[in-house]
Amino acid sequence: MHFRHEPELELLRKALEVLQAGFSDLQEARSHYGLEGVGAVLNEAARRMQDNYPYHHPRYAGQMLKPPHPVARLAYALSLWLNPNNHALDGGKASSAMELECIAALARMFGLPQWLGHLCGGGTMANLEGLWAASRLRPGRILASEQAHYTHARLSEVLKLDFAPVPVTPSGQMDIDALRTLLQQGGAGTVVATIGTTGVGAVDPLAEILELREEFGFRVHVDAAYGGYFHLASALGAGARHQYDRIAEADSIVIDPHKHGLQPYGCGCVLFRDPSVGRLYQHDSRYTYFTSAELHLGEISLECSRPGAAAVALWATQQLLPMERGGVFAAGLDHSLLAARKLWRYIDEGGDYVALMEPELDIVVYAANAADAATASRRARHLFQRAAAQDLHLAMIELPSAMVSHYWPQLETNRDTVTCLRSCLMKPEHLDAVDDIYGTLVLLAADRT
Repeated sequence: MHFRHEPELELLRKALEVLQAGFSDLQEARSHYGLEGVGAVLNEAARRMQDNYPYHHPRYAGQMLKPPHPVARLAYALSLWLNPNNHALDGGKASSAMELECIAALARMFGLPQWLGHLCGGGTMANLEGLWAASRLRPGRILASEQAHYTHARLSEVLKLDFAPVPVTPSGQMDIDALRTLLQQGGAGTVVATIGTTGVGAVDPLAEILELREEFGFRVHVDAAYGGYFHLASALGAGARHQYDRIAEADSIVIDPHKHGLQPYGCGCVLFRDPSVGRLYQHDSRYTYFTSAELHLGEISLECSRPGAAAVALWATQQLLPMERGGVFAAGLDHSLLAARKLWRYIDEGGDYVALMEPELDIVVYAANAADAATASRRARHLFQRAAAQDLHLAMIELPSAMVSHYWPQLETNRDTVTCLRSCLMKPEHLDAVDDIYGTLVLLAADRT
């Protein structure tokens, strides 16, 4: 896959002419800054950027890095000629309106009948707002699974909230019995249900968590930063689909368009089921808000300055690729799900690696075959390095030996954790690349050097 820059740049040039026409009645003003020396610096920046992994290519099957759609890339660049700021209507008039349309589309995707929300810098900021609001509305301990993103523990510390991890099942899902035990101790304010853990791609049992909410009265915050868009997928398994269909009942939801939404970094989103949460954000600014008496994005966000470019890019993507089941956008998600299942099946049926939990989403986790946990860990690290030398880029994950041995009873657990290999097959192109990826893995395993 090569960068198709010439067709994209021509589209951008034409769009810039349209944008410029909207300001043609202004008196011409010369910019203080010229282009002298810009080309040399850009070329040097391009050379520096060569020192990267090929995130855009299907042989990059490591971390959660997915290239933005061309329309998102171009719309983001287009907006930078104005550089709008969506903190206030004065700074981002058009882009704020576009953001509202984006938020409405995301809320409708989850089935929310009403909502309040906005874009933000990413999942960390979105989760901060969700936990901040939750702590003010329902003070108490934050509970999240041991496989939840580490930011929940960190953000709880920032907010000076008590935090407790909930044990997980061997599949990486929150153990509902362990959650009940913690709830019976009292003091719980919010339970975080992760819909797609970033480690193993597990989907927490949201339906059962919601049932416990009826009994114990805590708030439910859904962290679907990575997995949220799979709500549109047709290829979800029945168990995962059951959980996704209950997301609209959560009190707050986080989703990251910069993961599976084909957006540039950083673009996160927080949604609240009850719009009255907006009252928590009330503040007074003597100069920022003077063009509208209506509540707007800058007044329902902990962040102040926010790039309007993110809203423009997301709006353009949603216009080109509507978020609907059976559509082109959803088909790309299905490709990722099918790619993960295909690679997992190859690994499970082969003898070179040990397949762990069957993927619910598009993350595949597997161990290097060896007699004991220490040797398996060393082999995994060695294979990781040798794969990169063959332009196959994987990731690693450290898992408890008890979790790994559930799928690998013969393993001698001579250390507490096992270093395993992990592949995020987030690109639709990964479905066609699975044979190539697995073929390389087999060759690497056969070479014991």
